Amino acid sequence: MKDFNHSVTHYFKQEAEQSIHYLSIDCVVFGFHEGRIRVLLLRWKGTSEWSLPGGFIRKAESVDAAAVRILRERTGLQQIFLQQFHIFGDAVRYNQEDTWQRIGLPVDLSKWSERTISLGYYALVEYAEVTPRPDLLTDACDWWSLEDLPNLLFDHNRIIAVALENLRRQLPYQPVSHLLPETFTMPELQRLYETILGRPLDARNFYKKVQASGILQRTDERRKGTPYKSPYLYRFDPGVYPEVVREGSLSFP
Repeated sequence: MKDFNHSVTHYFKQEAEQSIHYLSIDCVVFGFHEGRIRVLLLRWKGTSEWSLPGGFIRKAESVDAAAVRILRERTGLQQIFLQQFHIFGDAVRYNQEDTWQRIGLPVDLSKWSERTISLGYYALVEYAEVTPRPDLLTDACDWWSLEDLPNLLFDHNRIIAVALENLRRQLPYQPVSHLLPETFTMPELQRLYETILGRPLDARNFYKKVQASGILQRTDERRKGTPYKSPYLYRFDPGVYPEVVREGSLSFP
């Protein structure tokens, strides 16, 4: 415990010297796998308390570079599509006294940072490709389903809710090709969009819109082993799909 206390004190001393005070980043990592959306959380060392991955911005790095660094440290991913979605800057964001008691760290964080403004980023990843990694202050880094989130530290439940709202609104501008195998069926693509949007879509209208967008190439292969007529397999057209994403022209009101 003595070594841990010393390490924590040294960590916050370094942060105070290298980072911009009162300005932090909180990252909401949404993971898609087998038709479900989950979010990546950290459990603070020696407690049952969870929070989002986050950290402070180094004085010599850009805000976006800080977000990429924080996510790389927690996920191991080298290529991450990150979207800044909100600034959380209320004068009182959460009950600090209660939070510090729940964390139980051997430093007085309330004096180290009396108020912090947080820049929210979200990422949408295939969570099977993520290697969750805790840090010095945490014991675990794990996926949680959106339906079973605990009472998180700070104002992180609100941050997740705002991130999800923005993800759904900005979905036409978000690449989703990395969330599916190289070839997939139209129903599988529809289920992906339905999972992210949190609501069903009309199959006929979905098919018409996707076909009209030109983002898919139909292969000569069919998905075998289905209870109905074997559906064709598709792949994203690498020449068309990125442009459609940039324009945000594929939406499902």
